[in-house]
Amino acid sequence: MSGDSYGPNQEPPNQEPPSQGPPSQGPPDHGFPSQGFPNQGVPHQAYPYQAFPGPAFPGPGSFVPPMPASPPPAPPDALRATAVALLNLSGLGLGYLLLRRWIPTAACLAATAVLLFVALPADADGVSGAALVLYAVFLLLAAVHGWFAGLRTRLVWPGQRPVALVLGVVLLAVPVGGALWYDSARNEAVERALLGRLDRADEQVAAAGRQDFTTAKSDYREALAVYRDLAVHHSGSRAAAQVPDSLQTYYTTVAAAYSHRDYCSAVAPLEYLRTVPDSIPKDQLGTLAHWPDDRLATSLYECGADGLAGGTTGWAGQFGDLLSTFPDSGQAAKVVPAVTAAEAKAAKAVAGKDPCTAVTRLHTLNTEIIQLSNGSGAQSDALTAVAGRADRSGDSGEYQCGVKQYKDGDFEQAQQTMQQFATDNPHDRNLARARKIAIGAEVAQTLPAAGKKLPTTDSGGGITVTVKNDSPDDITVLYTGPVTGSFTLKACGSCKAYSFASPLISGWEPCSDSGKKYPQRTISLPPGTTYFVHKPKSDSTATPGSDTAKLRYGYIYTECAYTTRTLGSSY
Repeated sequence: MSGDSYGPNQEPPNQEPPSQGPPSQGPPDHGFPSQGFPNQGVPHQAYPYQAFPGPAFPGPGSFVPPMPASPPPAPPDALRATAVALLNLSGLGLGYLLLRRWIPTAACLAATAVLLFVALPADADGVSGAALVLYAVFLLLAAVHGWFAGLRTRLVWPGQRPVALVLGVVLLAVPVGGALWYDSARNEAVERALLGRLDRADEQVAAAGRQDFTTAKSDYREALAVYRDLAVHHSGSRAAAQVPDSLQTYYTTVAAAYSHRDYCSAVAPLEYLRTVPDSIPKDQLGTLAHWPDDRLATSLYECGADGLAGGTTGWAGQFGDLLSTFPDSGQAAKVVPAVTAAEAKAAKAVAGKDPCTAVTRLHTLNTEIIQLSNGSGAQSDALTAVAGRADRSGDSGEYQCGVKQYKDGDFEQAQQTMQQFATDNPHDRNLARARKIAIGAEVAQTLPAAGKKLPTTDSGGGITVTVKNDSPDDITVLYTGPVTGSFTLKACGSCKAYSFASPLISGWEPCSDSGKKYPQRTISLPPGTTYFVHKPKSDSTATPGSDTAKLRYGYIYTECAYTTRTLGSSY
């Protein structure tokens, strides 16, 4: 290509300089906002003349830069940036929306939707702390990012920046109001949950009331734990306000046996209720704190009195608990009179149809009253006196008991009773006869016919009876009939036990060896049937010997005791 070439800053030779026309008003308008171009309003001639490669603007010798691909950034504006940040804090991404940032706007809406999905409907547990922290961090990041994005970017709407700022402040009410509404809804959910717990505890108490206390005790404890938790840890709740009413029902349900006058069964529940103030604040209990006291005192007395009257065991324990727990109560004041009346009734029964039961009762009373008096404080002396009377009445009543046993044919027990009576009452007016009855009862155990008549205190008679001992052991001779008695004979030193077959030999007679000096004793007995029993005095296992003698005047009688060698010995 031919022609002259020139540098970019050279003018062609022999050309006139550009004519000085009117001042230029700046580059031509190509549809962009004038604010986007720097140096707006500077006259065209202020620029040094320079040729630029590329297309030139119309006009003689005028060249301008190429048109930008996007509008240039706006000048920094902190007020606008703050408005965007506040609008993003609403959680709706409104700041991004006014900047036409669609993806961040969608992210904000999605985050808020996820939070609402997790949080709604509001329940007692609320939203997890982690979710709230993550959401708060997200909003903070959106606000910070929105601030920087709005610093150099114009808003689509509103045109006035203060309006956008006010709108951002106003829209902060959205998250704040939502949080307040959610907190209120959650509090209501908590209230409903607490009321539900209270209802379930009340139902548990009602179900436990249909069982015996021992079985239901664990259910009562669980319900009480719920009442305590509501009263202590949720004191301002509607459920806590209803706890006093529930406790009233709780007390009456646990102590239902008392209202049914089942006093013995009421003792354990009432004792349990006295421990409730250890768990429940007293301001929740009110008068219930001492509600069981009088009822327990009544139950202890009534249960003890029933046991005392019925002769069952355990009454002393009930009275003992009453005297130690409520020593100044009216119920405690009735203990000594009740025990005194029981002793008098048992003593009177000694003369009745069943003296043995009365005697046993008196001795049992003595033991139980002594046990009661040991821990009865001021009433100890009075109870000790009653115990002494019961013991004396029981000892005295042993005679009537022994007579009854003898007449009923219980000779072994009659013997023991009369021997015990003689030991316990060495100065009693019935002592002599009691000893006679004991002898008669022992004889009757070997010869039952001897027990047909009750021995008397008679002695002596006109018929002579000699008893000899042809045995190597000391023996006791017992006899009963018209008269009753006993004596001992020493062993025959030169005597030995006979063979088992000796009594079968014709003409054999014990105590007939004239060369031996048999220990003997002669007694006088009245006519009639007398029953003899000979037994060794030692701890021999020999079987006592016996004889039935029908005595008549004009005869001399001899009794002989001997021993035979056998698996068991006979006298």
